[in-house]
This record gives sequence, C-alpha cells and structure tokens, in this order.
Amino acid sequence: MKSTLNFSNLKHDLPAGLVVFLVALPLCLGIALASGAPLLSGVIAGIVGGIVVGAISGSQVGVAGPAAGLTVIVLNAITELGAFDSFILAVVLAGFIQIILGAVKAGVIGYYFPSSVIKGMLTAIGIIIILKQIPHVFGIDQDYEGDESFVQKDGENTFSELLNITERFNEGALIIGVISIIVLIVWDMDFIKRNRFLSIIPGPLLAVLLGIFLNSGLSILPANFHLQNNHLVSLPVTNSLSEFSNFLVFPNFSAITNPLIWKTAFVIAIVASLETLLSVEATDKLDPQSRITPTNRELIAQGSGNIVSGLLGGLPVTQVIVRSSANIQSGNKSKLSAIIHGIILLVCTLSIPGLLNLIPLASLAAVLIMVGYKLAKPTMFKLMFKEGPDQFVPFIVTVLAVVFTDLLTGIGIGVAVAMVYILYTNYKGSMTVVRQDKNVLITFNKDIFYFNKAELMQNLSSLKSGDQVLVDGSKTTFIDHDIFLTLEEFQAEAKARHINIEFRNIKRRKLNYRKSDGIVSKTLISE
Repeated sequence: MKSTLNFSNLKHDLPAGLVVFLVALPLCLGIALASGAPLLSGVIAGIVGGIVVGAISGSQVGVAGPAAGLTVIVLNAITELGAFDSFILAVVLAGFIQIILGAVKAGVIGYYFPSSVIKGMLTAIGIIIILKQIPHVFGIDQDYEGDESFVQKDGENTFSELLNITERFNEGALIIGVISIIVLIVWDMDFIKRNRFLSIIPGPLLAVLLGIFLNSGLSILPANFHLQNNHLVSLPVTNSLSEFSNFLVFPNFSAITNPLIWKTAFVIAIVASLETLLSVEATDKLDPQSRITPTNRELIAQGSGNIVSGLLGGLPVTQVIVRSSANIQSGNKSKLSAIIHGIILLVCTLSIPGLLNLIPLASLAAVLIMVGYKLAKPTMFKLMFKEGPDQFVPFIVTVLAVVFTDLLTGIGIGVAVAMVYILYTNYKGSMTVVRQDKNVLITFNKDIFYFNKAELMQNLSSLKSGDQVLVDGSKTTFIDHDIFLTLEEFQAEAKARHINIEFRNIKRRKLNYRKSDGIVSKTLISE
C-alpha cells in the first residue's frame, strides 16, 4: 500500500477534509470541556491528529483526534495529579509507550475482533450519534458534543435526555436544525450529484453556511427564537499568533518521577491503543477500496501524535470512528483529507475564530445525524440476520451493549458472546459418527480441543461390544492433549468391552510412568 501523499486526489480530499473539519470542531471543544481541560487543548489534539498522525499513519481513511472514550480517564487524571501541566507530561510518556507497542508488533491485537462485533460497533455508534444529536437539534445543549456513554455527565442518560425535548427547547435551533437536515438529504440525492456545479459544493458546508445566515435572520423574531452562545460553537478568540501562544500549556518535566504520572501514561497508552485498533478494524471495513491499515505503524503514528500533542498542551489522541466515517462518506480518496482537516482547523483557529463562533450547533448536529444514519442503516440489520444466528446474535448484542454502556465495555460484551458462539459452533460440528452394522467410523472434522472432550466421551460410551471402530484424524492439524488422554484411556477400556479400536492419521501416544522421590507421575511421550 502506498503511504505517500497523493495530490492527484485533491479534488476529492479537499471537500472531504472540509467536512471532517466541520464535524471535528465541536467534538474537539466538547471533549475538552467534558475532560475538565482547557478548550484549546481539544483543538490542539484535533490539529495534531490531522497533521502529525495523518502524515505518519498508513491509513488512507482514518482520522485521529481527541476521543470521547478517554474523557473520564482524563478528568480523573487531571484531578488526581492536581495540575494540567503534569497531566500532559503523562500524555507525552503515553506516546512513547505506544511507539514501543508498535515496535514490538502489538498491533496484531486488532485482528482478533470478530467482524460481527465490529459491524455491531459501527451500527451502535451510528445509533448513539443520532440519539445524542437530536437534543442539540432542539437546542438542548447541556450534554457535551462527542459524548458516547449511556450515562451522561449532566445526570441524564441517552434516552432520558430525549424526554426533556418537549419541556424545553429553542425554536430557533429547531428551525435551523430541521432545515439543515433537509438540505443534507436533498444534497445526497442523485440529481444533485449529477449536476456538475452543485456537486462541487459539500452539503455539510452549505448546511453550516445556511445555519449562520438563518441565525442572523432570527434576531428579528421574538427572543425565544434567538440562539444564545451556548447554542453556538465556542472557540477561544485570539487576534494574533503571539496571543494564541499565551493559551498554550507545556509539560511539567520535573514531575516525571511521580508514580501517578507513569500510571496515567500506561492507562492512556493502553486505552488509546485499543480504541485506535478498534477504529482501524471498523474504518477498513467501511473503506470502498478495501485497503488494509498496517496496525503496528498506526500505533507508532498515534504515539507520535500523543508526544506532539502533549508537548503543545493537547489532549491525548486516538483514531476515531465518527470523524473517520465522515471522511469516508464525504468521498475521500487518501489520507491527504485527514491532513487537510488538521490544516483547516489550525488556520481557522488562528485567523477566524470569531466567524467559527457564529456556527449553530444545530447545523453541526444535523451533519452528525446524517453520518450516524449512514452507519446504522436498517439494511445492515437485515443483512446480518440473513447471515445466521452465529453472526446476528453477537452483532445485536454488541449494538445493545455499546448503546447502553460505552464503547469498550460494549465491545468486551460483544466479543464474549461471539466467543461463546465460536466455541458452540466448534463443539457441534467437530466430529461425526457413522455406523454400519458393527463397523463405526468416528471422523474428526476439524481441529479438536479440550471442550470437545464431552462429545467424544459421549460417542465412545455409546459403542457396543464387538464394534470395529476407526477414529479418523485426517482433517485435523491439532489435537488437544486432553483428547489424546481420552483416547488412550478408552483404548485400555475397549479391550475389556471387546471393542476393537484403530486410529488413522492420529499421532498415537503412550503413558510413561516414572518414580521420583517416592511419587509416581505419568507423562505423555510420543511413540
């Protein structure tokens, strides 16, 4: 896979990067707010995630930035350490740990997540985005942008927040949100895509610009239609680069001997790496070109990003599904779009923060709702159902678990259920028994493990006196130690039951007894 920047795709990657920027801006600010960190730290993480991680990463579709899954860890760490400059030192150290993980090829962990669980995670993220953004469309902005957990920081949960819509909402936000959704739906229709001029204009950009225009017009209506600052993007305003630098916080390297710093660094490194590997698996499945991301290189890229982010006073970064999904859905062709989104975030933060603060959150919520819908289309449920219970059950369990808990907990539950199904499937189809008069053929259809022991013992116990038994292991490449023991024990028992048993393509073993210090032990040795 080529990892160099491909500027021939600029006409695709530029609009995709712009859309990702619109999605990333409120998420960077919201996650920083929820983490108890300076708002600018979230923006710095977004900039570094785009430019630094984007340049080093081998992923052509992934986008890195601050992650909602780390908010609780960050908040607790800042509180425990007592100073933000001590915390960002832990971010820098976490980056070095991730680089080491990549160097020792720990990225292979990402390949062990079942596809049904990954698809369930993507669908759940889509549902969460929709449910979490509906209140923002109605102008109920108490919960921070980017929240993915069921239990919210504001005391509500994903569903109870929706009940507040009827009691309190802002008419102006609702008007802007609904019109933005309509614009996005229309802009996704074929007649727009076929129009050479209109297809150039990204739908999300049009929705945001229209939101700004509508908000200025709403000022002539009654006060309940007006959007207050809490309904708009809230970026720290700076008028110069030197003024911007005054907001930067740098690590307190004198605290490097503090054990809590190292504990925090390891926690961030492990959780951030897991979230990244999950996102890589998910985004690779969404990639229209089916490209495969080198996971070890991705860990090194994320580690490098965390070092730079920490040095500049930014939050920890991971590859994130929401921004990556928006990137793919916007038609990106290469990782240039991720870098572009970081550059736009940097330039706009330095040059036009006042203009960005005119963007209604309702318009951005509409953009995210469309991203969520494309992740959680009803057709996905139908397709997974058709693939059978071994795929559908882990899928639906993962969806429910992620929606009602959080990303990592939900994935853990989904993987556990998938493993149960794998064990069950292996157990049921591991061997077949064919009887013809006194002749019995026991065939091992696949590799045999200790959990197949019960089925083997059941089949052996059903044999009758005088049976001529052949156990065929031609289809196996591995037979568990417990299975060998069971066969050997039955071989001794078979003589007493007048059963003749033979083996084909099974490495026979025998027991070797030895006496040591008065204790008789038995070990298996090959014949």
